[in-house]
Amino acid sequence: MSNDSTELGHHIGGRRVSPTGRERQPVYNPATGEVGTHVILADDSDVQSVVATAKAAAPAWAETPPPKRARVLFRFKELIEKHHNELAAAITREHGKVFSDAYGEVTRGLEVVEFACGVPQLLKTAFTDNIGGGIDNWNMRQPLGVTVGITPFNFPFMVPMWMAPLALATGNTFILKPSERDPSPSLMVADLLQQAGLPDGVFNVLQGDKCAVNGLLTHPDVRAVSFVGSTPIAEHVYTTGTARKGPYPLRVQALGGAKNHLVVMPDANLEQAVDALMGAAYGSAGERCMAISVAVAVGSVADDLVAALVARVKTLKVRNGMEKDAEMGPVVSAAHKARIEQYIEDGKQAGAKLLVDGRGLQVAGHEKGFFLGGTLFDHVTPDMTIYKDEIFGPVLCVVRVPDLGAAIDLINGHEFGNGVALFTADGNTAREFSRRVEIGMVGINVPLPVPMAWHSFGGWKRSMFGDLHAYGEEGVHFYTRYKSVMQRWSSSIGKGAEFSMPVNK
Repeated sequence: MSNDSTELGHHIGGRRVSPTGRERQPVYNPATGEVGTHVILADDSDVQSVVATAKAAAPAWAETPPPKRARVLFRFKELIEKHHNELAAAITREHGKVFSDAYGEVTRGLEVVEFACGVPQLLKTAFTDNIGGGIDNWNMRQPLGVTVGITPFNFPFMVPMWMAPLALATGNTFILKPSERDPSPSLMVADLLQQAGLPDGVFNVLQGDKCAVNGLLTHPDVRAVSFVGSTPIAEHVYTTGTARKGPYPLRVQALGGAKNHLVVMPDANLEQAVDALMGAAYGSAGERCMAISVAVAVGSVADDLVAALVARVKTLKVRNGMEKDAEMGPVVSAAHKARIEQYIEDGKQAGAKLLVDGRGLQVAGHEKGFFLGGTLFDHVTPDMTIYKDEIFGPVLCVVRVPDLGAAIDLINGHEFGNGVALFTADGNTAREFSRRVEIGMVGINVPLPVPMAWHSFGGWKRSMFGDLHAYGEEGVHFYTRYKSVMQRWSSSIGKGAEFSMPVNK
Protein backbone atom coordinates (compact mmCIF):
# COMPACT_ATOMS: atom_id res chain seq x y z
CA MET A 1 0.00 0.00 0.00
CA SER A 2 1.73 3.18 -1.16
CA ASN A 3 0.84 6.73 -2.14
CA ASP A 4 4.28 7.95 -3.16
CA SER A 5 2.83 9.11 -6.48
CA THR A 6 3.66 12.38 -8.18
CA GLU A 7 -0.08 13.01 -8.51
CA LEU A 8 -3.01 12.10 -6.27
CA GLY A 9 -6.52 11.94 -7.69
CA HIS A 10 -9.91 10.71 -6.56
CA HIS A 11 -11.20 7.26 -5.61
CA ILE A 12 -14.60 6.79 -7.23
CA GLY A 13 -16.49 3.55 -7.78
CA GLY A 14 -13.68 1.35 -6.55
CA ARG A 15 -10.88 2.79 -8.67
CA ARG A 16 -8.42 5.64 -8.77
CA VAL A 17 -9.51 8.50 -11.02
CA SER A 18 -7.10 11.18 -12.27
CA PRO A 19 -9.05 13.35 -14.71
CA THR A 20 -7.08 15.52 -17.09
CA GLY A 21 -7.55 19.24 -17.41
CA ARG A 22 -8.12 19.80 -13.69
CA GLU A 23 -6.27 22.22 -11.45
CA ARG A 24 -3.37 20.71 -9.48
CA GLN A 25 -2.12 21.84 -6.09
CA PRO A 26 1.26 21.01 -4.52
CA VAL A 27 1.41 18.89 -1.38
CA TYR A 28 4.41 19.79 0.78
CA ASN A 29 6.56 17.90 3.22
CA PRO A 30 6.47 20.42 6.09
CA ALA A 31 9.78 19.23 7.53
CA THR A 32 11.72 20.00 4.34
CA GLY A 33 9.55 22.63 2.69
CA GLU A 34 9.71 20.63 -0.53
CA VAL A 35 6.86 19.51 -2.77
CA GLY A 36 6.26 15.81 -2.30
CA THR A 37 3.39 15.33 -4.72
CA HIS A 38 0.45 17.11 -6.33
CA VAL A 39 -3.26 16.67 -5.71
CA ILE A 40 -6.00 17.03 -8.31
CA LEU A 41 -8.79 19.45 -7.34
CA ALA A 42 -12.31 18.43 -8.32
CA ASP A 43 -14.55 20.49 -10.55
CA ASP A 44 -18.35 20.29 -10.75
CA SER A 45 -18.31 17.34 -13.15
CA ASP A 46 -16.28 15.35 -10.61
CA VAL A 47 -18.81 16.23 -7.91
CA GLN A 48 -21.66 15.02 -10.13
CA SER A 49 -19.79 11.81 -10.91
CA VAL A 50 -18.98 10.87 -7.32
CA VAL A 51 -22.50 11.59 -6.04
CA ALA A 52 -24.06 9.59 -8.88
CA THR A 53 -21.74 6.69 -8.09
CA ALA A 54 -22.55 6.77 -4.37
CA LYS A 55 -26.28 7.04 -5.09
CA ALA A 56 -26.20 4.03 -7.41
CA ALA A 57 -24.44 1.93 -4.77
CA ALA A 58 -26.74 3.00 -1.91
CA PRO A 59 -29.78 0.69 -2.30
CA ALA A 60 -27.83 -2.58 -2.31
CA TRP A 61 -25.63 -1.54 0.60
CA ALA A 62 -28.65 -0.37 2.62
CA GLU A 63 -30.22 -3.82 2.14
CA THR A 64 -27.04 -5.62 3.22
CA PRO A 65 -27.70 -7.11 6.68
CA PRO A 66 -25.86 -5.31 9.50
CA PRO A 67 -23.80 -8.40 10.43
CA LYS A 68 -22.40 -8.55 6.89
CA ARG A 69 -21.54 -4.86 7.01
CA ALA A 70 -19.83 -5.46 10.35
CA ARG A 71 -17.71 -8.26 8.87
CA VAL A 72 -16.34 -5.84 6.26
CA LEU A 73 -15.44 -3.43 9.05
CA PHE A 74 -13.78 -6.22 11.04
CA ARG A 75 -11.53 -6.95 8.06
CA PHE A 76 -10.90 -3.21 7.66
CA LYS A 77 -9.87 -3.05 11.33
CA GLU A 78 -7.38 -5.89 10.81
CA LEU A 79 -5.90 -4.15 7.77
CA ILE A 80 -5.48 -0.88 9.68
CA GLU A 81 -3.57 -2.77 12.36
CA LYS A 82 -1.39 -4.39 9.68
CA HIS A 83 -0.61 -1.03 8.04
CA HIS A 84 -0.53 1.08 11.21
CA ASN A 85 3.06 2.27 10.70
CA GLU A 86 2.51 3.12 7.02
CA LEU A 87 -0.53 5.21 7.82
CA ALA A 88 1.32 7.05 10.60
CA ALA A 89 4.32 7.69 8.34
CA ALA A 90 2.06 9.17 5.64
CA ILE A 91 0.50 11.49 8.21
CA THR A 92 3.92 12.66 9.43
CA ARG A 93 5.17 13.13 5.87
CA GLU A 94 2.31 15.43 4.80
CA HIS A 95 1.17 17.00 8.08
CA GLY A 96 4.46 17.23 10.00
CA LYS A 97 3.39 15.94 13.43
CA VAL A 98 5.83 13.62 15.18
CA PHE A 99 5.54 9.93 14.36
CA SER A 100 4.44 8.88 17.85
CA ASP A 101 1.60 11.41 17.67
CA ALA A 102 0.60 10.19 14.20
CA TYR A 103 0.68 6.61 15.47
CA GLY A 104 -1.65 7.62 18.29
CA GLU A 105 -3.96 9.32 15.80
CA VAL A 106 -4.32 6.05 13.90
CA THR A 107 -5.07 4.26 17.16
CA ARG A 108 -7.84 6.70 18.08
CA GLY A 109 -9.38 6.33 14.62
CA LEU A 110 -9.14 2.56 14.91
CA GLU A 111 -11.16 2.68 18.12
CA VAL A 112 -14.14 4.16 16.26
CA VAL A 113 -13.87 1.37 13.69
CA GLU A 114 -13.98 -1.12 16.57
CA PHE A 115 -17.09 0.59 17.93
CA ALA A 116 -18.76 0.51 14.51
CA CYS A 117 -18.12 -3.24 14.28
CA GLY A 118 -20.84 -3.60 16.91
CA VAL A 119 -23.49 -2.15 14.60
CA PRO A 120 -25.89 -5.11 14.89
CA GLN A 121 -26.23 -4.25 18.57
CA LEU A 122 -26.18 -0.49 17.95
CA LEU A 123 -29.13 -0.73 15.54
CA LYS A 124 -31.18 -2.89 17.89
CA THR A 125 -34.21 -0.88 18.96
CA ALA A 126 -37.32 -1.22 21.16
CA PHE A 127 -40.44 -3.38 20.86
CA THR A 128 -43.61 -3.12 22.93
CA ASP A 129 -45.98 -6.05 22.86
CA ASN A 130 -49.76 -5.46 22.94
CA ILE A 131 -49.95 -1.76 23.70
CA GLY A 132 -53.71 -2.12 23.39
CA GLY A 133 -56.37 -3.59 21.10
CA GLY A 134 -54.03 -6.25 19.72
CA ILE A 135 -51.54 -3.63 18.52
CA ASP A 136 -47.77 -4.03 18.79
CA ASN A 137 -45.39 -1.06 18.47
CA TRP A 138 -41.71 -1.00 17.60
CA ASN A 139 -39.15 1.35 16.11
CA MET A 140 -36.25 1.07 13.71
CA ARG A 141 -33.35 3.15 12.48
CA GLN A 142 -32.78 3.21 8.72
CA PRO A 143 -29.93 4.64 6.59
CA LEU A 144 -30.17 8.03 4.94
CA GLY A 145 -28.49 7.32 1.59
CA VAL A 146 -25.53 9.34 0.28
CA THR A 147 -23.52 10.94 3.11
CA VAL A 148 -20.46 13.19 3.04
CA GLY A 149 -17.53 13.91 5.35
CA ILE A 150 -15.46 17.09 4.97
CA THR A 151 -12.34 16.79 7.10
CA PRO A 152 -9.43 19.03 8.20
CA PHE A 153 -5.69 18.79 7.68
CA ASN A 154 -4.74 18.26 11.31
CA PHE A 155 -6.14 14.73 11.63
CA PRO A 156 -6.18 13.24 8.10
CA PHE A 157 -6.94 9.73 9.40
CA MET A 158 -8.69 10.07 12.76
CA VAL A 159 -11.39 12.57 11.82
CA PRO A 160 -12.50 10.62 8.72
CA MET A 161 -12.76 7.62 11.03
CA TRP A 162 -15.13 9.63 13.25
CA MET A 163 -17.51 9.61 10.29
CA ALA A 164 -17.04 6.91 7.67
CA PRO A 165 -17.16 3.73 9.80
CA LEU A 166 -20.51 4.63 11.38
CA ALA A 167 -21.95 5.90 8.10
CA LEU A 168 -21.00 2.63 6.39
CA ALA A 169 -22.01 0.42 9.31
CA THR A 170 -25.51 1.92 9.38
CA GLY A 171 -26.01 1.27 5.67
CA ASN A 172 -25.13 4.58 4.00
CA THR A 173 -22.72 5.27 1.18
CA PHE A 174 -20.01 7.79 1.95
CA ILE A 175 -17.98 10.46 0.12
CA LEU A 176 -14.87 11.75 1.88
CA LYS A 177 -13.60 15.21 0.93
CA PRO A 178 -10.25 15.37 2.77
CA SER A 179 -8.00 18.36 3.17
CA GLU A 180 -5.99 19.07 0.06
CA ARG A 181 -2.92 19.69 2.28
CA ASP A 182 -2.50 16.01 3.27
CA PRO A 183 -4.59 13.84 0.94
CA SER A 184 -2.64 10.55 0.98
CA PRO A 185 -4.19 8.91 4.08
CA SER A 186 -7.68 9.19 2.56
CA LEU A 187 -6.63 7.18 -0.48
CA MET A 188 -4.92 4.62 1.73
CA VAL A 189 -8.20 4.23 3.63
CA ALA A 190 -10.04 3.69 0.34
CA ASP A 191 -7.56 0.97 -0.65
CA LEU A 192 -7.93 -0.81 2.71
CA LEU A 193 -11.74 -0.72 2.57
CA GLN A 194 -11.62 -2.18 -0.92
CA GLN A 195 -9.30 -4.95 0.29
CA ALA A 196 -11.74 -5.58 3.16
CA GLY A 197 -14.47 -6.38 0.64
CA LEU A 198 -16.51 -3.16 0.62
CA PRO A 199 -18.53 -3.02 -2.63
CA ASP A 200 -17.47 -0.49 -5.24
CA GLY A 201 -19.03 2.94 -4.87
CA VAL A 202 -19.91 2.60 -1.19
CA PHE A 203 -16.85 4.59 -0.07
CA ASN A 204 -15.42 7.30 -2.33
CA VAL A 205 -12.76 10.01 -2.04
CA LEU A 206 -13.15 13.37 -3.76
CA GLN A 207 -10.08 15.60 -3.60
CA GLY A 208 -10.71 19.31 -3.80
CA ASP A 209 -11.15 22.74 -2.31
CA LYS A 210 -14.18 24.99 -1.74
CA CYS A 211 -15.57 24.16 -5.19
CA ALA A 212 -15.94 20.52 -4.11
CA VAL A 213 -17.33 21.52 -0.71
CA ASN A 214 -20.00 23.80 -2.13
CA GLY A 215 -20.90 21.30 -4.84
CA LEU A 216 -21.47 18.55 -2.27
CA LEU A 217 -23.39 20.85 0.07
CA THR A 218 -25.88 21.90 -2.61
CA HIS A 219 -26.29 18.55 -4.37
CA PRO A 220 -29.90 17.35 -3.97
CA ASP A 221 -28.89 13.69 -3.65
CA VAL A 222 -26.61 14.25 -0.65
CA ARG A 223 -28.55 13.53 2.51
CA ALA A 224 -26.09 14.34 5.32
CA VAL A 225 -22.81 16.22 5.73
CA SER A 226 -20.42 15.98 8.66
CA PHE A 227 -17.76 18.70 8.82
CA VAL A 228 -14.79 19.43 11.07
CA GLY A 229 -12.72 22.60 10.64
CA SER A 230 -12.66 26.30 11.41
CA THR A 231 -15.73 28.07 12.79
CA PRO A 232 -16.30 30.41 9.79
CA ILE A 233 -16.39 27.44 7.42
CA ALA A 234 -18.41 25.33 9.86
CA GLU A 235 -21.01 28.09 10.02
CA HIS A 236 -21.00 28.36 6.22
CA VAL A 237 -21.46 24.59 5.90
CA TYR A 238 -24.32 24.62 8.40
CA THR A 239 -26.19 27.63 6.99
CA THR A 240 -25.71 26.56 3.36
CA GLY A 241 -26.72 22.97 4.04
CA THR A 242 -29.72 23.63 6.24
CA ALA A 243 -31.05 26.26 3.82
CA ARG A 244 -31.30 23.70 1.03
CA LYS A 245 -34.84 23.20 -0.21
CA GLY A 246 -36.46 19.92 -1.22
CA PRO A 247 -38.24 16.90 0.22
CA TYR A 248 -35.13 15.85 2.17
CA PRO A 249 -33.46 18.75 4.00
CA LEU A 250 -29.73 18.24 4.38
CA ARG A 251 -28.72 16.95 7.79
CA VAL A 252 -25.60 18.82 8.96
CA GLN A 253 -23.15 18.26 11.77
CA ALA A 254 -20.48 21.00 11.71
CA LEU A 255 -17.71 21.09 14.31
CA GLY A 256 -15.80 24.37 14.37
CA GLY A 257 -13.00 26.10 16.21
CA ALA A 258 -11.92 26.29 19.83
CA LYS A 259 -10.04 28.22 22.45
CA ASN A 260 -9.44 25.60 25.10
CA HIS A 261 -8.47 26.58 28.65
CA LEU A 262 -6.64 24.63 31.33
CA VAL A 263 -7.29 25.97 34.83
CA VAL A 264 -4.57 25.39 37.44
CA MET A 265 -5.76 25.70 41.03
CA PRO A 266 -3.35 26.51 43.91
CA ASP A 267 -3.84 22.99 45.30
CA ALA A 268 -2.98 21.26 42.00
CA ASN A 269 0.11 19.10 41.60
CA LEU A 270 2.27 21.68 39.82
CA GLU A 271 4.57 19.19 38.11
CA GLN A 272 1.61 17.28 36.70
CA ALA A 273 -0.07 20.49 35.56
CA VAL A 274 3.07 21.63 33.73
CA ASP A 275 3.49 18.23 32.07
CA ALA A 276 -0.15 18.43 30.96
CA LEU A 277 0.25 21.93 29.55
CA MET A 278 3.39 21.06 27.63
CA GLY A 279 1.79 18.09 25.87
CA ALA A 280 -1.59 19.72 25.33
CA ALA A 281 -0.27 23.09 24.12
CA TYR A 282 2.70 21.99 22.02
CA GLY A 283 1.78 18.48 20.92
CA SER A 284 1.18 18.41 17.16
CA ALA A 285 2.54 22.01 17.15
CA GLY A 286 -0.76 23.14 18.65
CA GLU A 287 -2.63 22.13 15.48
CA ARG A 288 -5.44 20.36 17.34
CA CYS A 289 -9.00 21.48 17.91
CA MET A 290 -8.54 20.20 21.47
CA ALA A 291 -5.15 21.87 22.02
CA ILE A 292 -4.83 23.89 25.22
CA SER A 293 -3.96 27.43 24.19
CA VAL A 294 -4.80 29.23 27.46
CA ALA A 295 -3.42 28.39 30.89
CA VAL A 296 -5.60 29.99 33.57
CA ALA A 297 -3.46 30.50 36.68
CA VAL A 298 -5.62 30.89 39.78
CA GLY A 299 -4.34 32.98 42.67
CA SER A 300 -0.99 32.18 44.24
CA VAL A 301 -0.01 29.47 41.75
CA ALA A 302 0.70 31.91 38.89
CA ASP A 303 4.35 32.81 39.45
CA ASP A 304 5.46 29.23 40.10
CA LEU A 305 3.48 27.95 37.12
CA VAL A 306 4.96 30.51 34.74
CA ALA A 307 8.53 29.91 35.95
CA ALA A 308 8.18 26.16 35.43
CA LEU A 309 6.66 26.64 31.98
CA VAL A 310 9.43 28.97 30.81
CA ALA A 311 12.10 26.40 31.66
CA ARG A 312 10.24 23.62 29.87
CA VAL A 313 9.26 25.56 26.74
CA LYS A 314 12.85 26.69 26.19
CA THR A 315 14.02 23.07 26.08
CA LEU A 316 11.25 21.77 23.82
CA LYS A 317 12.73 19.37 21.23
CA VAL A 318 11.60 20.59 17.84
CA ARG A 319 12.65 18.17 15.11
CA ASN A 320 11.69 16.39 11.93
CA GLY A 321 8.70 14.35 13.09
CA MET A 322 10.32 11.06 12.10
CA GLU A 323 13.19 11.53 14.59
CA LYS A 324 12.70 9.41 17.70
CA ASP A 325 13.37 12.13 20.28
CA ALA A 326 11.17 14.75 18.58
CA GLU A 327 8.56 16.36 20.84
CA MET A 328 7.20 18.77 18.25
CA GLY A 329 7.41 18.91 14.47
CA PRO A 330 6.79 21.71 11.95
CA VAL A 331 3.47 23.39 11.22
CA VAL A 332 1.64 22.34 8.09
CA SER A 333 2.57 25.11 5.63
CA ALA A 334 4.60 28.26 5.08
CA ALA A 335 1.41 30.33 4.98
CA HIS A 336 0.24 28.92 8.30
CA LYS A 337 3.65 29.57 9.84
CA ALA A 338 3.47 33.22 8.72
CA ARG A 339 -0.04 33.52 10.19
CA ILE A 340 1.12 32.23 13.58
CA GLU A 341 4.14 34.57 13.54
CA GLN A 342 1.82 37.52 12.94
CA TYR A 343 -0.26 36.51 15.97
CA ILE A 344 2.90 36.44 18.08
CA GLU A 345 3.77 39.95 16.95
CA ASP A 346 0.21 41.12 17.61
CA GLY A 347 0.36 39.76 21.16
CA LYS A 348 3.64 41.50 21.80
CA GLN A 349 2.33 44.81 20.47
CA ALA A 350 -0.85 44.47 22.57
CA GLY A 351 1.20 44.41 25.76
CA ALA A 352 1.29 40.71 26.64
CA LYS A 353 4.63 39.64 28.12
CA LEU A 354 6.46 37.46 25.58
CA LEU A 355 8.52 35.09 27.73
CA VAL A 356 9.56 32.62 25.03
CA ASP A 357 9.53 33.57 21.35
CA GLY A 358 9.42 30.64 18.92
CA ARG A 359 10.03 32.70 15.81
CA GLY A 360 13.27 32.36 13.90
CA LEU A 361 13.89 28.74 14.83
CA GLN A 362 16.21 26.85 12.48
CA VAL A 363 16.36 23.06 12.52
CA ALA A 364 19.70 21.76 11.27
CA GLY A 365 19.35 20.01 7.93
CA HIS A 366 15.79 21.28 7.53
CA GLU A 367 16.33 24.99 7.03
CA LYS A 368 13.47 25.24 4.52
CA GLY A 369 11.00 23.44 6.78
CA PHE A 370 8.00 25.17 8.34
CA PHE A 371 9.33 25.17 11.89
CA LEU A 372 8.42 27.33 14.86
CA GLY A 373 9.57 26.96 18.42
CA GLY A 374 7.24 26.88 21.38
CA THR A 375 5.96 30.34 22.32
CA LEU A 376 4.78 31.47 25.76
CA PHE A 377 2.95 34.66 26.77
CA ASP A 378 2.16 35.87 30.29
CA HIS A 379 -0.24 38.59 31.48
CA VAL A 380 -2.61 38.00 28.57
CA THR A 381 -6.00 39.71 28.90
CA PRO A 382 -9.38 38.78 27.36
CA ASP A 383 -9.43 41.81 25.06
CA MET A 384 -6.28 40.72 23.20
CA THR A 385 -6.50 39.05 19.79
CA ILE A 386 -4.16 36.27 20.89
CA TYR A 387 -6.73 35.38 23.55
CA LYS A 388 -9.85 35.76 21.44
CA ASP A 389 -8.75 34.01 18.23
CA GLU A 390 -7.89 30.38 17.63
CA ILE A 391 -4.21 30.61 16.64
CA PHE A 392 -3.86 26.88 15.89
CA GLY A 393 -0.15 26.85 16.56
CA PRO A 394 2.43 26.33 19.34
CA VAL A 395 1.46 29.44 21.31
CA LEU A 396 0.39 29.23 24.97
CA CYS A 397 -1.15 32.23 26.74
CA VAL A 398 -1.20 32.57 30.53
CA VAL A 399 -4.15 34.49 32.01
CA ARG A 400 -4.10 35.26 35.73
CA VAL A 401 -7.33 35.25 37.74
CA PRO A 402 -7.97 35.57 41.50
CA ASP A 403 -10.29 32.61 42.12
CA LEU A 404 -12.34 29.76 40.65
CA GLY A 405 -15.39 31.95 40.01
CA ALA A 406 -13.32 34.35 37.92
CA ALA A 407 -11.85 31.40 35.98
CA ILE A 408 -15.33 30.07 35.18
CA ASP A 409 -16.57 33.52 34.15
CA LEU A 410 -13.54 33.94 31.87
CA ILE A 411 -14.15 30.62 30.15
CA ASN A 412 -17.91 31.05 29.85
CA GLY A 413 -17.41 34.50 28.36
CA HIS A 414 -15.54 33.15 25.33
CA GLU A 415 -17.43 32.53 22.09
CA PHE A 416 -16.02 29.01 21.78
CA GLY A 417 -17.08 26.12 23.97
CA ASN A 418 -15.15 23.09 22.77
CA GLY A 419 -12.95 21.70 25.55
CA VAL A 420 -11.64 22.68 28.97
CA ALA A 421 -9.53 21.14 31.75
CA LEU A 422 -9.18 21.73 35.48
CA PHE A 423 -6.23 20.61 37.59
CA THR A 424 -7.07 20.38 41.27
CA ALA A 425 -6.84 18.07 44.27
CA ASP A 426 -10.26 19.07 45.62
CA GLY A 427 -13.35 17.05 44.71
CA ASN A 428 -15.84 19.79 45.49
CA THR A 429 -13.94 22.26 43.28
CA ALA A 430 -13.99 19.71 40.46
CA ARG A 431 -17.72 19.07 40.87
CA GLU A 432 -18.57 22.78 40.98
CA PHE A 433 -16.42 23.48 37.93
CA SER A 434 -17.88 20.59 35.90
CA ARG A 435 -21.44 21.73 36.56
CA ARG A 436 -20.98 25.46 35.98
CA VAL A 437 -18.62 25.61 33.01
CA GLU A 438 -20.38 26.04 29.63
CA ILE A 439 -18.19 23.73 27.58
CA GLY A 440 -18.99 20.53 25.72
CA MET A 441 -16.01 18.41 26.85
CA VAL A 442 -14.52 18.75 30.35
CA GLY A 443 -11.39 17.17 31.79
CA ILE A 444 -10.59 16.93 35.51
CA ASN A 445 -6.84 16.41 35.77
CA VAL A 446 -7.10 15.29 32.13
CA PRO A 447 -5.66 17.88 29.72
CA LEU A 448 -7.24 16.62 26.48
CA PRO A 449 -10.74 15.32 27.32
CA VAL A 450 -11.37 13.68 23.94
CA PRO A 451 -14.23 11.20 24.51
CA MET A 452 -13.66 7.54 23.75
CA ALA A 453 -15.31 5.96 20.71
CA TRP A 454 -18.42 4.76 22.54
CA HIS A 455 -19.15 8.24 23.90
CA SER A 456 -19.52 11.26 21.56
CA PHE A 457 -17.38 14.26 20.59
CA GLY A 458 -18.52 17.87 20.27
CA GLY A 459 -18.48 21.33 21.80
CA TRP A 460 -20.96 24.04 22.69
CA LYS A 461 -21.57 27.61 21.48
CA ARG A 462 -19.65 28.52 18.30
CA SER A 463 -17.61 25.34 18.42
CA MET A 464 -20.44 23.26 16.99
CA PHE A 465 -23.41 23.77 14.69
CA GLY A 466 -26.07 21.06 14.73
CA ASP A 467 -27.72 18.94 17.39
CA LEU A 468 -25.93 15.58 17.18
CA HIS A 469 -22.29 15.14 18.15
CA ALA A 470 -19.70 13.00 16.38
CA TYR A 471 -19.33 9.22 16.75
CA GLY A 472 -20.66 7.16 19.66
CA GLU A 473 -24.42 6.68 19.93
CA GLU A 474 -25.05 10.23 18.70
CA GLY A 475 -23.11 9.33 15.55
CA VAL A 476 -25.40 6.34 15.00
CA HIS A 477 -28.40 8.64 15.30
CA PHE A 478 -26.87 11.20 12.92
CA TYR A 479 -26.47 8.63 10.14
CA THR A 480 -29.93 7.06 10.54
CA ARG A 481 -33.60 8.04 10.50
CA TYR A 482 -36.01 6.99 13.22
CA LYS A 483 -39.18 5.20 12.19
CA SER A 484 -42.02 3.96 14.42
CA VAL A 485 -44.20 1.02 13.32
CA MET A 486 -47.60 0.02 14.80
CA GLN A 487 -49.18 -3.25 13.71
CA ARG A 488 -52.23 -5.40 14.34
CA TRP A 489 -54.05 -8.16 12.45
CA SER A 490 -57.64 -8.50 11.35
CA SER A 491 -58.70 -10.92 14.08
CA SER A 492 -58.16 -8.23 16.71
CA ILE A 493 -59.87 -5.39 14.82
CA GLY A 494 -63.38 -4.59 16.05
CA LYS A 495 -66.30 -3.72 13.77
CA GLY A 496 -67.28 -0.16 13.03
CA ALA A 497 -65.39 3.09 12.46
CA GLU A 498 -63.93 4.97 15.40
CA PHE A 499 -64.13 8.76 15.29
CA SER A 500 -62.59 9.55 18.66
CA MET A 501 -58.87 9.89 19.36
CA PRO A 502 -57.28 6.41 19.55
CA VAL A 503 -56.19 5.61 23.09
CA ASN A 504 -54.68 2.65 24.91
CA LYS A 505 -57.56 0.32 25.89
